[in-house]
Amino acid sequence: MRVQRNATGALLNMTHSDENRHQLVHAGAIPVLVSLLNSPDTDVQYYCTTALSNIAVDAANRKKLAQTEPKLVQSLVALMESRSLKVQCQAALALRNLASDEKYQLEIVKADGLTPLLRLLHSSYLPLILSAAACVRNVSIHPANESPIIDSGFLQPLIELLSFDENEEVQCHAISTLRNLAASSERNKTAIVEAGAVERIKQLVLTAPLVVQSEMTACVAVLALSDDLKPQLLEMGICEVLIPLTNSPSVEVQGNSAAALGNLSSKAAEDYAPFNAVWNQPDGGLHTYLVRFLGSPDQTFQHIAVWTIVQLLEAEDETLTNNIRSSPILLSLIKQLAAAGPGSQDGSPRHGSISDEDDGGSTGESGASEIAALARRILDLTDGGSVTEGLANGRSGKKIAPLYPLKCQVDEC
Repeated sequence: MRVQRNATGALLNMTHSDENRHQLVHAGAIPVLVSLLNSPDTDVQYYCTTALSNIAVDAANRKKLAQTEPKLVQSLVALMESRSLKVQCQAALALRNLASDEKYQLEIVKADGLTPLLRLLHSSYLPLILSAAACVRNVSIHPANESPIIDSGFLQPLIELLSFDENEEVQCHAISTLRNLAASSERNKTAIVEAGAVERIKQLVLTAPLVVQSEMTACVAVLALSDDLKPQLLEMGICEVLIPLTNSPSVEVQGNSAAALGNLSSKAAEDYAPFNAVWNQPDGGLHTYLVRFLGSPDQTFQHIAVWTIVQLLEAEDETLTNNIRSSPILLSLIKQLAAAGPGSQDGSPRHGSISDEDDGGSTGESGASEIAALARRILDLTDGGSVTEGLANGRSGKKIAPLYPLKCQVDEC
């Protein structure tokens, strides 16, 4: 047993570089390490599990594992129930890296991996919480896993972990998982809101670290894609925290906060009073945010702002319309954008601004010409003129997505 420990420990030490991992796999280390997962010795289990976790960082190695080791996931799920905390932790980390691939995301759920992961989330031992949260985050990427995760009881533990301020990585994994779970289903969006996620985000987001703020605002932007939930989100006062964050030091936080506001503005409700209530406050309110984004050199930020104003005007709320009409600086910036043509903007598009609900990809055609068309639409609506051609049929029907894909994962060695 001592020889096995030393040998597996040596193999583990060799897995910390890409070239070594390639050579180990080529030399046949994978079946040896997998077979020793069932060792009665916890040190051997630990060394093998950690080595396999490192090997699984590489996509080519994950493919080989999938082809040659059909019982790997079952063995790792079983090790999450080990009497050794360090083995439990490394088993979850190995599953996290495997879950970078779709096949393993599904297989972990099929092997009943959610049960031990939920237990680990309730642990008082930080490494266990961290490894389980990272694993669930990757497993939640697959749309077919969203409902099983919610139905298994993960929402409350994940929401509780949003307050885990002693470790921002745990907070990020928790909020990113909630965002993943909300991506594909109206039912799941509703379940997340009803579980109290938005109230918790509202309590925490203004004082959270920037990286956590970015994930939280992205989550709100995804939830705000739901027409049914918009009145509820507005009633919660979510705009009161989103508006200050549009002036964050982080470009991602700015953009995601604005995306959330834009999504909320589209078919928000019969009553647009929540937008009127924040027109001038907090931090200059909706008005100052729109002025800042309209004057931004970033084409994506301009696009979000003009699109949001169109949504607000098309709501035909008298107070909102008067607020926009009575702002000389707002109208001046709109006129400048309306007069601009393709190629006249200084900023270049960033990935993922205005898109259809199921598209978090690049802007593509949404450039200076579309910004100019939306700006002219605003002038038509504020001056009572004719509707700009191509935008005559009511609302544009588009929604603003977060500034990166709706789904997110984590890979680490």
